[in-house]
Amino acid sequence: MAAAVQFSCSQRRRGAFLVVFMLVYLWGSLTSLSCAARLSVSRQKLEVEKHLKRVNKPAIKSIESADGDIIDCVHISQQPAFDHPFLKDHKIQMRPSYHPEGLYDEDKMSTRSKESTNPITQLWHMNGRCPEDTIPVRRTKKDDVLRASSVKRYGKKKHRAIPKPRSTDPDLTNESGHQHAIAYVEGDKYYGAKATINVWEPKVQQSNEFSLSQLWILGGSFGEDLNSIEAGWQVSPDLYGDNNTRLFTYWTSDAYQATGCYNLLCSGFIQVSSAIAMGASISPVSAYRNSQYDISILIWKDPKEGHWWMQFGNDYVLGYWPSFLFSYLAESASMIEWGGEVVNSQPDGKHTATQMGSGRFPEEGFGKSSYFRNIQVVDSSNNLKSPKDLGTYTEQSNCYDVQTGSNEDWGHHFYYGGPGRNPNCQ
Repeated sequence: MAAAVQFSCSQRRRGAFLVVFMLVYLWGSLTSLSCAARLSVSRQKLEVEKHLKRVNKPAIKSIESADGDIIDCVHISQQPAFDHPFLKDHKIQMRPSYHPEGLYDEDKMSTRSKESTNPITQLWHMNGRCPEDTIPVRRTKKDDVLRASSVKRYGKKKHRAIPKPRSTDPDLTNESGHQHAIAYVEGDKYYGAKATINVWEPKVQQSNEFSLSQLWILGGSFGEDLNSIEAGWQVSPDLYGDNNTRLFTYWTSDAYQATGCYNLLCSGFIQVSSAIAMGASISPVSAYRNSQYDISILIWKDPKEGHWWMQFGNDYVLGYWPSFLFSYLAESASMIEWGGEVVNSQPDGKHTATQMGSGRFPEEGFGKSSYFRNIQVVDSSNNLKSPKDLGTYTEQSNCYDVQTGSNEDWGHHFYYGGPGRNPNCQ
């Protein structure tokens, strides 16, 4: 009996020891886990702070915008472009050597067209302007960077975001989730493109989706070597933290892998204008059956220096992408695209309800559907010409569609867009 009691006591002691051991072990594991988590958080914090210090340059003046943006007026020689090792001794070209000939004469437009060209500006202009010799830079905030999948991916598009007309691989579009409704030209050498783009504020369903309308200047194959220069307007909650319509640019020389970014979020684009801020909100925007607003964008290759210049409207030459950034585009473009793009992340396994353009289909026409008008290309003689053999492309015309036309007032034009999810688009 005594032996049995002794045995159970020693069992209990052993059991208690095991419990204590397990508790100590678990406590140690949790402590080391929380230490690792704290270390990871502090490492991320340090990484974010370093990135903010790198992209936010010292400001001569700062302007608060009604939408919560801060626009820093940075001296032209201190802008992010000059972080690029190849631009250390670059002499800024303040204006292009040549402008393309044959700019579409807006004064010749009909009354209907003129109704759609109400003056458009950027929201931050209400509270001030940047002085001469500075450029306006939208300040990057901590929250902006934290919304990205990583500090490294902040300000970058996902790989395979380019519409590929006549694609032999239909899975390509499903894999990336990007959908388009575009007009395009190919089969020649192109030295620029122009368009007047109707501006709207489409609804974006998920924060990781976007809706944009832009032109693409493309060179190379649609593989890893793709060169692209892009500009237009976009709504991107992930990038900007709101649903405002914003002017944007993008460039890449390796199909969005390592090079390039939106706006001035990396080195590359050299801005010369003190008036317009990349990534800033556009105001006002078009309303259904009401006033229509549009912006004109021209991108062309300077025949003398070889840089790719961008002009916004009739008055603002914004700056240029130096030709050395590119391989194929160092010479010319092989394809031009104009149109809309959205991300369809298929929430709940169904097509997104993210709108493209005005969110209406092309057949609804002026005042309801979104449009591109007076679309032109720049030829080898630096002349603006109407595009020849304009093609169209969309992955799912029941979700987003495109319809082209041509007349004296609007030249080559098209209506495009759609609501996304609807009874015919699931």
